[in-house]
Amino acid sequence: MKIEIWSDVMCPFCYIGKHNFEQALEKLPFKNEVEVEWKSFQLDPTLDAAKPQNTIEYFKEKKGFPAEQASQMISQVAGMGRASGIDFNFDKALIINTFTAHKLLHLAKKHGKSSEMEEALFKAHFIDGKNVGDQEELISLAVSLGIDKDEARQALSSDEFNDGIRQDIQEAQNNGISSVPFFVLNGKYAVSGAQPAEVFAEALQQTYKETVSPFKDLSQNGGASCDTDGCSI
Repeated sequence: MKIEIWSDVMCPFCYIGKHNFEQALEKLPFKNEVEVEWKSFQLDPTLDAAKPQNTIEYFKEKKGFPAEQASQMISQVAGMGRASGIDFNFDKALIINTFTAHKLLHLAKKHGKSSEMEEALFKAHFIDGKNVGDQEELISLAVSLGIDKDEARQALSSDEFNDGIRQDIQEAQNNGISSVPFFVLNGKYAVSGAQPAEVFAEALQQTYKETVSPFKDLSQNGGASCDTDGCSI
């Protein structure tokens, strides 16, 4: 069963949604039959890649929120994070254009480490206060997951994954996805937002029941059988 997840690195609800989704999946008997594919999304592609802002500044300047309202919203999100096992540090978080970070995610996908890279980027951004638009910081994250330093530098310096990122974003637009996180379950159902683990568990179970065959062939090799074209031995 395939799960596609549209997400952006600087979205706190994406981090919360990831944790809740993973908590739900871990308790399900078919967890090893689930393939997760992370898809790129940019909440604010107009951000300057060279000028990071702190969270309060961003809400004031880009969203027009008074400082007090921005602080209240951040406090509420932090509380949601704690309930999901995430200790957000919004005082250190740097708001930056995430396109380069998405390059790293696509590189990690190539190595079968996209979920690990998502976690590493969320932690770097929301907890450690790292600049996830900085190439050297991103290369360091790649190396921490066993990805070759020179390969990471080449991927971040080139246009190798640009088309893949834009394709993810275009696919989201084509499917009417305007907010993240957004989870597509085996091409049949969708779950939007940072839902509780219980909601994810129910959705995953329903999707599995309706889209994955309940019959599993336990034989080691195909035996004699017949189909609409005849019989074979």
